[in-house]
Amino acid sequence: MQHSVSIVNYYNTTPFLYGIHHTNFLSHIKLELDIPSACAQKLKNKQVEIGLVPVAILPELDSYHIITDYCIGAVGKVDSVKLFSEKPLEELTHVLLDYQSKTSVTLVQVLNKHFWKKNIQFINATEGFEKQISGTTGAVIIGDRTFGLTNYPYQYDLSEEWQKHTGLPFVFACWVSNVSLEESFITEFNKTLGYGVNHIEESVIEKPNEALGDKSLDYLKNKISYNLDTDKRKALELFLELMKR
Repeated sequence: MQHSVSIVNYYNTTPFLYGIHHTNFLSHIKLELDIPSACAQKLKNKQVEIGLVPVAILPELDSYHIITDYCIGAVGKVDSVKLFSEKPLEELTHVLLDYQSKTSVTLVQVLNKHFWKKNIQFINATEGFEKQISGTTGAVIIGDRTFGLTNYPYQYDLSEEWQKHTGLPFVFACWVSNVSLEESFITEFNKTLGYGVNHIEESVIEKPNEALGDKSLDYLKNKISYNLDTDKRKALELFLELMKR
């Protein structure tokens, strides 16, 4: 029996996809490539059984299981989830929120409510919002579209900001199922993802990133942190708790 799986189609999932394509695991799943918000929606609507979903969606699911020891996380700077602006944080009045993700836009609001405590109005943005950054209006932009965005004098890395205030790493997305899965499948899936994470160099050779160029390997090895370890699980709990508040 094949399980349906939605994975984020950003460069940071390259090692996971490498693992899936270089083992025989593809025969066990029906794979769909999506932006994070679509992964979340599909899992929520039960269009897929497994998703690499933004963690901010978890409270919206009827029931869920975190099924692997891997995630999209970061310890300090992540480089691809930032608040971009022409003015410093102190002067911002409005922040546009990237429509492609739920976790990052929730994170900026959690940071503001509990730590920055600035008088900022947050606005849900639509396609093309990146061009609206101006004056006291900033924007949260995530994923591959952040690569090469150097023309903004102020760039706040949201994962770095989270660590600065909590002392913890951050988890942007984790592997979640909306059904109970066989133990044998979960074991095999874990092995597959681990294979990819242990072959990052090979995955970059196979799929280089034009915008990142020679920084591709550094991004996947040193900016993205894939192991869902104890500290990340603790961070995830804290984030969900602060979201609730």
